[in-house]
Amino acid sequence: MKIIKHFFEFIFIVPIFIIFKIIGYKNAINLGEIIGKKFGPFFRSNYKIQKNLENSNIGNSEKDRKIIVNNMWGNYGKIFAEYMYIKKYRQNSLSNNIEVIGQNILDEIKNSNEPVIFISGHFNNFELMAMHIEKSGVDLAAIYRPLNNKFLNPLMEKIRKNYICKKQIKKGMSGTKEILKYFKKGTSIALMIDQRVSEGISCNFFNKKALTTTIPAQFVKKFNCKIVPIYIERKNKNQFRLEILNPIKFFKNENIQIITANLNKVLEEMIKRNPDQWIWTHNRWK
Repeated sequence: MKIIKHFFEFIFIVPIFIIFKIIGYKNAINLGEIIGKKFGPFFRSNYKIQKNLENSNIGNSEKDRKIIVNNMWGNYGKIFAEYMYIKKYRQNSLSNNIEVIGQNILDEIKNSNEPVIFISGHFNNFELMAMHIEKSGVDLAAIYRPLNNKFLNPLMEKIRKNYICKKQIKKGMSGTKEILKYFKKGTSIALMIDQRVSEGISCNFFNKKALTTTIPAQFVKKFNCKIVPIYIERKNKNQFRLEILNPIKFFKNENIQIITANLNKVLEEMIKRNPDQWIWTHNRWK
């Protein structure tokens, strides 16, 4: 039954992508926002979002949380529309829409020839972060989770490899071996640390235990490498601010639990800056 459902999702989504392409960037963003706010609340994940907000104590009232959820769905819709314009971001015709803070940090990483681990979460149009790192000349491989929809996934993989980051590593055990192979050759790694992982360890995340990836901590222990947080926020409908934060240098003998908990704190602070620009649909505290 799932394959039938995924097929009809594919049949529904592809014409919307085509419409986004025909009507132009700004109109596509506006339409994407309308679609996100109109249809997002009907998804099953809407209940999960409400629970996640309650777990994290984000929002002072039910009204505040409703505003966050509504804006999050609007942002989701804008990201959806922007996939049709990723090529233009890659080819610089839309690159002026991104203000970059901390470009000097990327330049230093590029010139040092020492690979780092970039960490972030699913903020805003998160795809633009890996794209900018690679465009800056940093040798990069990005970890991704394939879509459940087997019809849509090949399209998304093509977009990611052609325009976002050429070196893509599929999440999972086989991916872990690839990460090691790339890192040993001097390739930096970009990964999202905001999703629940079954092979992770239990760490505080907004004061509640959540299974969290230990990949950054393991690489600190093995390679004594730096961790570089990166963040993106939407300033208005089509303007972004991308910020490369100062590298974090942990001691090699530090405990994996402590390193992972500290990185969760970094992520929390990012989320608090613009709660409606983080994708709250992940089953983070399952």
